[in-house]
Amino acid sequence: MNDHNEQQHTIIALVQDRPGVLTRVASLFRRRGFNIASLAVGASEQPGLSRLTFVVTGDQYTVEQATRHLDKLVDVVKVSNISGEDVVARELALIKVRATPSSRSEILEMANLFRAKVVDVGARSLVVEITGEEDKIDALYHLLRPFGILELMRTGRVAMVRGKAGGRISDDVGADSITIGRNGVAAQLAGSAPGHYEGV
Repeated sequence: MNDHNEQQHTIIALVQDRPGVLTRVASLFRRRGFNIASLAVGASEQPGLSRLTFVVTGDQYTVEQATRHLDKLVDVVKVSNISGEDVVARELALIKVRATPSSRSEILEMANLFRAKVVDVGARSLVVEITGEEDKIDALYHLLRPFGILELMRTGRVAMVRGKAGGRISDDVGADSITIGRNGVAAQLAGSAPGHYEGV
């Protein structure tokens, strides 16, 4: 069991899509001695904004302090620690495994069992693509390891809070209440903002 100081926390940040933002966000956690276990970034549903999902290791109090500092960065629109929420979390992995004529069918069988796809077939290797929770990817990796793992590429966790039963569909991370232009010109968005629905 992990020590209290070794807990993993999932942080979501909606940021301006500008050069250097990712470096500033990562540096903030590095300066405070956090290990960033994974970091995934991509376009969000709103033009000009990107969403970061990163997993850090640390105690609850220190992570909360770092999250507050992160929220003050000029290019950060919204930030939330969703570690205690009910979330959908996924990761993508590409696994290149050594394959011989005798082992190829067994590897294909394992991939099918995990609903993974073979996306490349070489003379001496197969590339398996798998999407799912970290435990699922770990399980397939360990089963394929005896054949010989040649390369492994994992995206890191992406996560989203599940929709609530009361009609509200919001992860409390999207720009429900803040528009682009945080520097003194932030404006409240109406309830029809992307990701925010009441009474549906």
